[in-house]
Formats: sequence, structure tokens, C-alpha cells
Amino acid sequence: MKSHPFAEFVALAAIWGSSFLLMRLGAAEFGVMATAGGRVAIGAATLMPILCFSGHWPELRRNAGKILFIGILSSGVPFVLFSYAVLSISTGLSAILNATAPLFGAVIAWWWLNDRPDRSRTLGLLIGFAGVVLLASGKASFKPGGSGWAVLACLGATLCYGIAANFTKRHLSGVHPLAIATGSQIGATLVLALPMWIFWPEQNPGRTPWMSLIVLGILCTGVAYILYFRLIAQLGPARAITVTFLIPVFAVFFGVSLLGEELTGWMLACGAVIVLGTALSTGVLRLPAAKAKPGH
Repeated sequence: MKSHPFAEFVALAAIWGSSFLLMRLGAAEFGVMATAGGRVAIGAATLMPILCFSGHWPELRRNAGKILFIGILSSGVPFVLFSYAVLSISTGLSAILNATAPLFGAVIAWWWLNDRPDRSRTLGLLIGFAGVVLLASGKASFKPGGSGWAVLACLGATLCYGIAANFTKRHLSGVHPLAIATGSQIGATLVLALPMWIFWPEQNPGRTPWMSLIVLGILCTGVAYILYFRLIAQLGPARAITVTFLIPVFAVFFGVSLLGEELTGWMLACGAVIVLGTALSTGVLRLPAAKAKPGH
């Protein structure tokens, strides 16, 4: 039975929204490096058989260097940074900051690919980054025990996402998405293998961290990538990327209901500003077209 794209869209948002909770539970005992490394290793193991049976393995081999490099930017570094951040700030705040990824992508496309934004997208960039500044100003403190470094870690992760997206567009256009997804997880695994081994916890973590890590790898990485690429094929990239707007809803729900995290009005307001800016900057929302003057 074929599922409806909207159902897959909501399912993907829920899966990626849960990843922040799972990273918190995993990193609490595994540590940052082991959580990130274990996630990408399990994700790679999940996707490799699917890639082999799909017949797209030769595409990965032909573009191995670029795809493995993408893995560092799109998975390796961001997963380390988010695993670090969720130990200091709420999972909901992390997810809201994650929604800035398309903003960085638009700015980098402007600078690197000469993809000059129109007035709607320019306004969206200004609104989105204003929302980030407002949100960070209330949360980021670099005093001992502050959360400033965690906020910067989240923004560093989304910057990596933006660079990776534009690198893919410039150097890997036409390569099957499943080859890129699988190769990126393999690349991230190779990079994180040594740090994961060095920082692997001396005492075996409990059942909850293990289950969190396994679900992160299989569901939030392997299955999520498959759903995402199905959505790109059915809805197009512009619509598929709007899943970013829905992820914080699920992340906040899981954090508040399962971890007892605090949700403030300020977080909600700044999150709404960020989402509005992102929607404008990605072209999901547009300003009304300017009316032509009489006689023109």
C-alpha cells in the first residue's frame, strides 16, 4: 500500500524531532564522540545493503572522494556539535536553532554560487538572523556554567549543513541521492572511528543509552534519509526542505513531555521569527508582487 506524501512528511519531522531527545539520552553515558560515531556507523550499516540492492553502488565509487568529504560536513561534524550542545541546552532550543540551516544555505549560495536572492529572500535572511540573535541573546552566556558554547555549536552545525548542501549542488548534481546519503555516512564513520574508539566509555552504558544510539542510527539516520529522498522525488526539494519548520514542534513536545524541559514564551516567539525568515529565504513564502505604476 502506497503511503501519502503528507504522512511521510509528518513522520520524517517526528523522527528528526526525536533525534535531539535520543542524542541527549545517548550522550549522557556514551559521551559526545561515541554517540556521534556510533550513530553514523549504524546509519551506514543500515543504508549500505539498500544501496547495493538498488544498483547505485557504482555512482558512489565514481564520486567517492567528494561524497566522503560531504559526510564530514553533513553528518560527522554536525552530529558531534549537536551531541555536545544537547548536554547543556534543551532539546527544544537545539531544534529551533537547527531550523536556521536553510538560512545559512541561502547566504552561502549567494556568496559562493552567485545565487542572488530577490527581495523576499533578502528580507527572509534579515528576519531569520534577527530571530537567531534575539534567541541567542537570551540564552547564550560564556560565563562558567553558561550555554553560550552550546548555542554556537548548534549554529556551527547548521553552517556545516549549509556548506554541504551547496557543495553537493555544485559538485554532485546528477548523482543519485541514495549514493550520496550512504557514502556520506561511510565518510563520517571513517572520520569519527578513531575519536569514537579513544573516547568510548570505560563502563558499558545502560540499556537506555544503547537503545537511543541504535534508534538514532537506524531510524533517525537510515530510515530518515530514505523518507527524505522519497519526499524530494514526490514533492520537489523546495517543499521537502520545509520539514525543517515542523521538526522543532516534535522536538519541543518530546523534550517537555519526556524530559520535563521548560518552554518559554520567548523561545516560542523567537522560534516563530526564525521559521518566518526561513520560509521567506527559501521561497516557501513570498512577498506580494509589486504593482506596476500606471503608464508602465
